[in-house]
Amino acid sequence: MASQKVLSLMDVVRDAAHPLTGTPADYDPLLEMVGDARFVLIGEASHGTHEFYRARADITQRLIEERGFTAVAVEADWPDAYKVNCFVRGASGDPDANTALSGFQRFPRWMWRNRVVLDFVDWLRAHNDALPAGTPKTGFYGLDLYSLGESIEAVIGYLDEVDPEAARRARARYSCFDHFSDDPQAYGFATSYGTVEPCQDAVVEQLVELRRRAAELTRQDGQVAEDEFFAAEQNARLAQNAEAYYRAMFHGRVSSWNLRDRHMAETLEALVAHLDRTGRQTKTVVWAHNSHLGDARATEMGESGELNLGQLVRERVERDAVLIGFSTYQGTVTAATDWGDPGERKRVQPGLPGSYEHLFHHTEMPRFLLPLRDGGEAAGRLREPRLQRAIGVVYRPETERWSHYFHARLADQFDALLHFDETRALEPLDQDSGWAGDLPDTFPTGQ
Repeated sequence: MASQKVLSLMDVVRDAAHPLTGTPADYDPLLEMVGDARFVLIGEASHGTHEFYRARADITQRLIEERGFTAVAVEADWPDAYKVNCFVRGASGDPDANTALSGFQRFPRWMWRNRVVLDFVDWLRAHNDALPAGTPKTGFYGLDLYSLGESIEAVIGYLDEVDPEAARRARARYSCFDHFSDDPQAYGFATSYGTVEPCQDAVVEQLVELRRRAAELTRQDGQVAEDEFFAAEQNARLAQNAEAYYRAMFHGRVSSWNLRDRHMAETLEALVAHLDRTGRQTKTVVWAHNSHLGDARATEMGESGELNLGQLVRERVERDAVLIGFSTYQGTVTAATDWGDPGERKRVQPGLPGSYEHLFHHTEMPRFLLPLRDGGEAAGRLREPRLQRAIGVVYRPETERWSHYFHARLADQFDALLHFDETRALEPLDQDSGWAGDLPDTFPTGQ
């Protein structure tokens, strides 16, 4: 009886799915679903799978060209992404996309310094350059908060240009971090165990002063001055939230996770408000991991008290946001064994029995798009909890069930899902020794 139910569900999924054939029309149903929505959140089931990055870039290009999207906001730090933003908008001296991506030097470099992102940045620069004068250019922005030291340097650098005395005050405030500039986790550890005083007051004071002087600092040079001030303000806010994040790291996963995703939601909201000042309604594509963009209320994460960016956006704009997830059954992935280790090309184990990945594999459809937003039998049947795999920048196949799976209700988590049954590792621009070369069939178990 149980096997008949599984077979029946596979048939339902097969009937609802749109095969992906490699033609431009593959994503027509997705664009129809998007309609006039202002936010399209496109996930990934790993931080190192070529097909996820390629499909995400292809969908985004169509949204920019056909639906008027003018912002791409990604799971990356503000200063590193802003360097790319200046390049794609023709506002930097960087000679090419590779140089524009050179800010991404911390672990995991491959997440943004890879072939697919390089091609997308090249495309976005060419697209913007070809626009008629006065047409809004599409920007590239970071939502994350790991760049404490770089953001502090960016705030001081901005103030050095516009008000050297204010820069002196900023240096004095931020000097609280001098012993931890290269290791903010050490700062979090030291403050959590009382060996140093927190820098909380200093980062708050700096952000408050900057905001208080907004009108004064943007009075001249019009939009250019406003954009420069906005970038500095985001870096000052990032420093404030990063300081709190690194302290929260040692007080449990839920508090630090929630602080990080709230920061991403606040940054997205501030970005859209800033871009809307031109008088046009901004449409934004968001790139991040499934775990950040699929509604947390439909997962074990939500049951344990975690929230995420997808949930926060849905709560604010409801159907004005479309959430898109990805999955794969097997293949290879670029990932590290432990945090900070070199990126390796690893074998992805077949999806576990009872998982969405296992179910989709047995539809015998190699690639498909599954709409979930407006009901139907497939959406109804996929509201039952089932295992779902999530590979981040670390992949540990030897403990895969506990390290990489959680239960989710797919049809409540996403509005659509893209499944690629067999996938390959994302190709980094900077290949570590563990990436190149062929993998044995028994990798990674050796058995």
